[in-house]
Order: sequence, then C-alpha cells, then structure tokens
Amino acid sequence: MQEFKHFTVMKNEAVEALNCTPGKIYVDCTLGGGGHSELILQRISPTGRLIAFDIDDEAIAFASERLKQYKNLTIVKSSYTKIKQVMHDLGIEKITGGVLFDLGASYHQLTSQERGFSFSKEAPLDMRFDMDGDLTAYDVVNNYSEDELVRIFSQYGEEHFSKRIAKAIVNQRKLQKIKTTTELSDLIISCTPHVKSHVHPATRVFQALRIEVNHELQNVKNTLNDILDLLEFNAIISVISFHSLEDRIVKQFFKYYSSRCHCDKTQAICNCPPPVLELVNKKPITASEEEIKINPPSRSAKLRVAKYIKK
Repeated sequence: MQEFKHFTVMKNEAVEALNCTPGKIYVDCTLGGGGHSELILQRISPTGRLIAFDIDDEAIAFASERLKQYKNLTIVKSSYTKIKQVMHDLGIEKITGGVLFDLGASYHQLTSQERGFSFSKEAPLDMRFDMDGDLTAYDVVNNYSEDELVRIFSQYGEEHFSKRIAKAIVNQRKLQKIKTTTELSDLIISCTPHVKSHVHPATRVFQALRIEVNHELQNVKNTLNDILDLLEFNAIISVISFHSLEDRIVKQFFKYYSSRCHCDKTQAICNCPPPVLELVNKKPITASEEEIKINPPSRSAKLRVAKYIKK
C-alpha cells in the first residue's frame, strides 16, 4: 500500500463559506485526508462539534491519526447518503452550523495503483470508493449490455465515441474478459480516432465507470434533498464539485430551492411556497492560480454555497 497523499482543494474558501462558529454542529460529508475537517475543528473548538463521513478505510485511518487531538470530532464509517439515519442515531436533530461536500474521488484514490481508478497504471478494474461494495468496474465492463455501456459512457462521461467503444468492449470480451485498467485503456485508444488533445482518450470512459460503480450522481441528488430536512435556520451548504455533471446537479438544486416561483407562465396566481435557500454566491468560486500551480486537478473544481433561510 502506498503512502497516503492528500491535497485539500479550496480549503480556505470552502471552510470560510461555512461561517464556522463555536458551539454549533457541522458535518463534513467527505472526510478524505481531513484537510477541511481540520480547519473546521480549529475554528469551532472546543464547544463546536464536527461529524465527518467516509467509506474509505485508508482515508479514515489517516484522518483519525491527523485529527486525534480533537475530542469534539465524530468520524463515521458510512456513506454520506446515510446522513439522516446517522444523525438520528447520534441524537442530533438539526445541523446548526453547516454541511461541506468535497465530491468525487480523492487524490489518494485516483493515484493508488491497486484501486484501479487510473488508466496509466496497471491494476484490476475496480474503482470502488467503498471496498466493501459489490459492484466493480470489472462487472460493468464485462457484464453490461452494449446499450447500457453506450448509455453510461454518453451520460456520465459525455464521450463522443460511446458507441464505438462499447462495441469494441463487447467484441473483445467475447474472446477474453477485460481484467485490467491498461487493457481497457489500450482498447479505447485502438478503437477511437487519434484526436490532438491534452485529454487522454480513456479519460471520459474511466470517469463514467467510476460514477456508475459508486452511484455518484444519484447519491448527490438524494443527499442534498435529505439535508434540507436537517438544516437549522442560517445553516450553510458548501459544495465542491469537479465535473460538469455534479456541478449541474448542485446548481439546479440551489436554483430551484432559492427561487420564489416554479409556476407555469400561463398560471395567473402563484401558490408556490417561499424559497428555503439563499444563494451566497451566484457564480461558482474557483481555485486560485497559486493553488492550481501546486495541485493542477483543482483547476476543474467549483464551489457553490447556499444558506438555509426557512424558519
């Protein structure tokens, strides 16, 4: 197992947006290496409380050691999708301070050879965030129908050559199962036109597989809705996303719940309930040039922030 490497994207911006206040309850839905959590704890200690979620044992082990001095931290080995149940089990009725999401795979997950997220390293096709999960990238690649592969490559990867790649996968697996990241990557390269681009030909397919294996988009949608029931007045939702599909979900969610009216234009009288969110930033916040130099993947990160205003 390699050393745990972690870069905290937009640490100051994301935590600053939470308006951290001692005495209040905060949730870090994606603990990772503990960078955001550490800064939150520094600002809310000793009277505030932080609940941090992760399903990755390696991340939990690293962050637990990093944050061992904080007695007001509760680390939960569970998906943030279980937030309602976990809060209930902990006896917490309301999140009084705010919630932070840092979506997508961590740097450690993406660079851990044995996890199978990278097309540049020979590894089994896995891509699970939760190593106890049942579905792997191997299962998707070797068992999904051609039409299903086309759908996820198009929908989750926005891949222009989805049909061509899906057909090549199906033809190849008739001869021999596709077992490793490099086998899949080489197959994608061989069946798609050579396009002059800084983006590797396998990038979009690998993204699509990761999203499918971990149900990422549906999890974000469901959890944002659940969180609305848990927030106290003036609590903050701070969300960092890394690709357009996630960002679109967050943007549309914030827009819908901060809008005063959802009526059809032909309707004479509006009966819509008042908005429950207020946008803190109408345009997403992006990483600084300094941060991008240190950690280039942060260039794709977008931070959106909203405040819960229902009394």
